[in-house]
Amino acid sequence: MSSAVGAAPGIWHPRFVWVTLGAVAMIFLAATQALAVTTVMPLVSADLGGAALYAVAFSGTLATSVIGMVAVGAWCDRKDPVVPLATAVALFVAGLLIAGLAPSMPVLVLGRLLQGLGTGGQTVALYVVVARVYPAALHGRVFAAFSAAWVIPSIVGPALAGFVAERLHWRWVFLGVAMLTLAAFAVVYWRLHGLPLGTGDPSRAPVLRRLALSCIVAVGALALSLAGEAGAGAPLVIVVAVVAIALAVRPLLPPGTLRARRGLASVVLMRALIAGALFGAEIYVPYLLIDDYGFSATAAGLGLTSAALLWAVAAAVQGRYGDRLGDARITIIGVALLAAATLAAAATAAWHLQPWVIIAGWALAGAGMGLMYPRLTVLTLAYSTPQNQGFNSSALSIADSVGASASIAVMGLTFVALTATDAGFWTVFLIAGALALLAVFPGLRMGHAGERR
Repeated sequence: MSSAVGAAPGIWHPRFVWVTLGAVAMIFLAATQALAVTTVMPLVSADLGGAALYAVAFSGTLATSVIGMVAVGAWCDRKDPVVPLATAVALFVAGLLIAGLAPSMPVLVLGRLLQGLGTGGQTVALYVVVARVYPAALHGRVFAAFSAAWVIPSIVGPALAGFVAERLHWRWVFLGVAMLTLAAFAVVYWRLHGLPLGTGDPSRAPVLRRLALSCIVAVGALALSLAGEAGAGAPLVIVVAVVAIALAVRPLLPPGTLRARRGLASVVLMRALIAGALFGAEIYVPYLLIDDYGFSATAAGLGLTSAALLWAVAAAVQGRYGDRLGDARITIIGVALLAAATLAAAATAAWHLQPWVIIAGWALAGAGMGLMYPRLTVLTLAYSTPQNQGFNSSALSIADSVGASASIAVMGLTFVALTATDAGFWTVFLIAGALALLAVFPGLRMGHAGERR
């Protein structure tokens, strides 16, 4: 059951169905958790008195996920991905339990840091599972299914999270996902355990240096998030953190990534930019609706629903027609939609437009990401060999997390600095728009790796 197997009728063929179901279930739960936490974090922050750590609760998870990505990526290049996936799930669940039982905001952030280790490793391991279980012709369909796994959470997740937080307690948003994740992983483990998923020719690339560099990246991202607490020394902390991240992340990415070299390097760089644009801004959508428009947590969650719905629809379109559309066209359309969404959000915040403008406008962000996100993953695997699938998958996920965590940190610092004015919300949305537009450059340099090999 390896990627060498001939073309199959589809990802729901009996040969693949249980792997597909289990993997999609895990993505479904990860989507539920992400959307739920984004929805209830304003309540968590108010309950635990942690407004100063609001952005860190998001960026910290992304920062530590880099360590998990590097460790699991290297592990998968040497062994089969089942045990690395199990380890990542254990860390993810442990982090959720700590966050759900946290007596204070610092403890909750600690749980989110541990959760990040598991989230990063889980993502990379699942990508490697896809590469080694399904033939290349089905990769686009698999990642479209992963994106489609956001549909139900996008419809009921944010509203359900708000309902649970208001009727029971926000703690159950963490604890409930932890229990369900264990059940979903059991399905994946049952089907994959014992299958010959090793590389046959294990990678011999050094690991300890990459792990040390990933730790530097994570610490730098955390320092950037906490720079606002340094008072007069904040500018120095920011400069040191940015330099440390830039120097440490380079060996963890394909050569030439920061220079947008044609091919895989540009694929990875584009992922960082669009992740920074979307995830940096998205946490402020429910925040704006609650703070400026008086929405409840349940109602504010609807602000994310439209985006997630169109993400899934666009991902399905990409999975079926991506080759026909072509990478350049997907880049231009996707970036245009993402930039339009951030501008609609900025206009809503700046001129106090009706809240439906940001809710409807944010749907464009989902449509753009649905086109671009799975396409970038397909391209990454198409550029990979069995010996570097783990490295390349981790590089894509590292770019994702570093781009998102750095932008969340910068936007958080900007927002706090402008708290006394009315400019905080619209400024962070404009920063997101600028990042989206920058993604056009690497997007037009991605090349074509023969995705349908």
